[in-house]
Amino acid sequence: MNMSYTETTADRHAVVTHDEWIAARQQLLARERELTHLRDRIASDRRALPWERVDKNYLFDTPEGPRTLSALFGKHRQLIVQHFMFAPDWEQGCKSCSYMADHTDGMTVHLAQRDIAFVAISRAPIATIERFRQRMGWQFNWVSSNESEFNYDYGVSFLPEQHATGKVHYNYCDQYFPDVEAPGISVFYKDDDNNIFHTYSTYSRGVEVMMGAYNMIDLTPIGRNERDVPNKMEWVRHHDRYDVSDAGAASCCHTAK
Repeated sequence: MNMSYTETTADRHAVVTHDEWIAARQQLLARERELTHLRDRIASDRRALPWERVDKNYLFDTPEGPRTLSALFGKHRQLIVQHFMFAPDWEQGCKSCSYMADHTDGMTVHLAQRDIAFVAISRAPIATIERFRQRMGWQFNWVSSNESEFNYDYGVSFLPEQHATGKVHYNYCDQYFPDVEAPGISVFYKDDDNNIFHTYSTYSRGVEVMMGAYNMIDLTPIGRNERDVPNKMEWVRHHDRYDVSDAGAASCCHTAK
């Protein structure tokens, strides 16, 4: 284990009586309740956002052949898309996007019960996607947008000439981004007349909504311990690549190890 990770130790932390601990815990509980209620209000505001009609006829490569965006809904009215960073020339998918995807298979059956389909979309060729998906043992739907403008239209892929300027339009503003692919989550709705609407997208730290492990890590005394680390998620590996000997070592999203 990387010893720098053990930032919090008992000799540096307050140790109190049980009654003092309960009092401190009750104070924090009041703030946690505030956060829960704020989250509920924001979720309500999110549902109240206006929609935009999707007019382009996007076509995706799938293991079963070409499919339209409409077909990706299956029998459901709602669709959640993970914009998975996986460029056409990469050997493997982004390790941070893979961290997100590791949480997916267990939730898709529950999403379906709420009329929601899920699909990951990347620009890598479908054959490359399938090889990586099988390596990782994932079952969720994953398709290629390589021949369409989908990734560019939804702000998660950038043309080389855009990236070369040092700034791209990501997360609703112009900013530096270190790669030509970026993570995101988008949500769509299809009505009874097969009209499709874009209802929501989130980027940057907004994608943590898929990272359930972070919620558990945040409960622990050491927590994420990423505050002073330039690349906050440098500790993350593809789940079949974790090794105690390289804990904390930096690696890029798509270079094979």
